[in-house]
Amino acid sequence: MTSAVRSARRAPLLQVVKSAVATIGAWMLAGWLIPGPLPVFAAIAALLVVLPSVNQSFAKAIERSIGVIGGVIIASGLSLLLGPRSWVVLLAIVVAMLVAWAFKATPGMGNQVAISAMLVLALGADSPQYAVDRILETLIGVAIGIIVNALIVPPVLTGPARRDVGLLGVEIAASLDRLAVALLSSQTPAQLQGLMLEARLLKPMLKAADASVTAAEESLTLNPRRAPRTELAEMRQLLTALSPMTTQVIGMTRAFFDHYDDTLADEPTVHAIAEQLRRAGHDVRLAVQVAEASPEPDTLTSAIPALTAPLQVSPPASAHWILIGSLMEDLRRIRGELVEE
Repeated sequence: MTSAVRSARRAPLLQVVKSAVATIGAWMLAGWLIPGPLPVFAAIAALLVVLPSVNQSFAKAIERSIGVIGGVIIASGLSLLLGPRSWVVLLAIVVAMLVAWAFKATPGMGNQVAISAMLVLALGADSPQYAVDRILETLIGVAIGIIVNALIVPPVLTGPARRDVGLLGVEIAASLDRLAVALLSSQTPAQLQGLMLEARLLKPMLKAADASVTAAEESLTLNPRRAPRTELAEMRQLLTALSPMTTQVIGMTRAFFDHYDDTLADEPTVHAIAEQLRRAGHDVRLAVQVAEASPEPDTLTSAIPALTAPLQVSPPASAHWILIGSLMEDLRRIRGELVEE
């Protein structure tokens, strides 16, 4: 029940202050420029437009403006045609919803058209001038909201992107190291299950990192603050390289889980593959450090890449050729990503 009315994280206090400043500013300016009824439309528009990023504010301003204009036109037309009757309000809501549906409007804009039509009739649309004033009110509100959001410390969300990409890279390297250790030692069913579970946790970490980088890119769009846009481009490039590695690490772990037996550590090629896995883990950490994405850089990591040459092996003499072939192919792909990076 509480999740329906409470969010997991509290919004920043600065966002509340910005919303309050925009609402008060829009109310005062619209009231001064357009005498008459209370400037409710301006206050609502400013309140709704102040969002976590300037880009989101601009998109919401367009949605809000078009929705109000459509709702006001529908309400004014029905009022002039049918007169000031109470049932006209209900008719205006239905017509507004149908018009929004016909034009394939977004849910937010569709609701805005219907709400605006209802408010105009409820507050008294007795003349065309009233409709024009309400449209001007809304435009003043959205303009004030965008200006306030852009001038008062517009958010730059590169920090969470750097953190989440760094955590993903560090965990990919740790998964490679764990797999290297597991290849050379006997594993119990519980250990195999734990290895598989830890590898699968890379998927939600990849999703979180992608969401953080996307949010950071959106926060810099139309943002007047000087921000490390080059650094964000590096984060996106690094995430592009880490994304297929996540799939490959999970696939390698799955192949080991499916084809494990106690004689695997006796295979000479397995020792070479384990060494390459450790080298790949080293180079993943190095790539993360070079991009300054790691939350806690490892000072013991050499600055020289460890995957200096592809691994060349002869066909295995045992029945482990399926697993070894699978590991070799995924290692080849990981090396390709790291060398390109």
